[in-house]
Amino acid sequence: MKIKVSREDMQKVLQNIQGIVEKKSTMPILSHFLLKAAKTTTIIATDLDIAFTRPLKAEVDKKGSLCIPARKLFEIAREVDDDIVLESQENNWLKVTSGKSTFKLMGLPEDEYPALPKISSSDELNMGADTLRNMIEKTVYATGDSDTRYTLNGLLFHFVPKKKNIELRVVGTDGHRLAFIADDIAGKISEEKKLILPKKAAIEIRRLLEDSEGDVTIGLDKNHIFFSIDDIVFTSRLIEGTYPNYEQVIPQDNEKKAEIDRIACAKALRRTSIMSRERTNAVRFDLEPGKLTLISINPDVGEAREEIAAQYKGEPISIGYNARYLLDVVQTMTGDTVAFELQDPLSPTLIREGDGKSYKCVIMPMRI
Repeated sequence: MKIKVSREDMQKVLQNIQGIVEKKSTMPILSHFLLKAAKTTTIIATDLDIAFTRPLKAEVDKKGSLCIPARKLFEIAREVDDDIVLESQENNWLKVTSGKSTFKLMGLPEDEYPALPKISSSDELNMGADTLRNMIEKTVYATGDSDTRYTLNGLLFHFVPKKKNIELRVVGTDGHRLAFIADDIAGKISEEKKLILPKKAAIEIRRLLEDSEGDVTIGLDKNHIFFSIDDIVFTSRLIEGTYPNYEQVIPQDNEKKAEIDRIACAKALRRTSIMSRERTNAVRFDLEPGKLTLISINPDVGEAREEIAAQYKGEPISIGYNARYLLDVVQTMTGDTVAFELQDPLSPTLIREGDGKSYKCVIMPMRI
């Protein structure tokens, strides 16, 4: 195998796979990507749960294939100045040349690389890249990281068929908070579907979508979901299990309602949380007609207090929150105001963008 590729193209494609290849895996092959040079040149990366396939613009002098250490070649592409020539040699060695720089990397044979899952999608849907990226950004932060309830370590994609299109609901929760967003997308499906996408896969898809402005094709089958983004095909294994009934968690009749300037709320949260205990990040909300007072007290350090305006006409209420959870919500929203809907100090709080209903979050209060 011998190919020539521009440094920029090589660097961009290798950047795409850095979050996919396993750096500390017990299987050395998973720290490599597979480069296949034929009529077209293709890069393949996988960690056994997710897989990435993308063509690479290259001049092919000699056809062939090789598994190449992903991190080292990325570091080389980042530092050199000229086009890169990749040439396979005996015993799976790879010679990398750029200008007057020469490197040798130990590769692995193609037959050691894991086979990619064969997708037989029963349903295909289309949606805008911006829409999908926005839905992931507004929910992925609420998913669990290593929760023993493994279904919480992913995003729920709930596809609900309608007469003319499909409603896609994306939900993330870790048991203490929940984020929900819904939008209509084009296509038809045979029946209602609930699929759980692993958090790592959701984060990688969001990253890939940052450079895309077109549409995304989503393919669904029993055990996998695949996303076709521009010339990239991204496949993920689904998390098996039953996702919690998120609709039961979202309060429908909280009576106390307050609307607050979103930016002012975020700034006040950041300032008052400076003095909160590191383990709990507890901040108390004292809400009364016309104003909200944020208070954090740490007996070992001191306390912080800040008052901001609030559109509120109900009875005074004091309620405690994890400030980090609130900041995640408020900073993800884009509207001018944020609406809080409360019932009592121990009941879930519903948080919405002041001017929208499609995005909502639920946070469990803390005892204070």
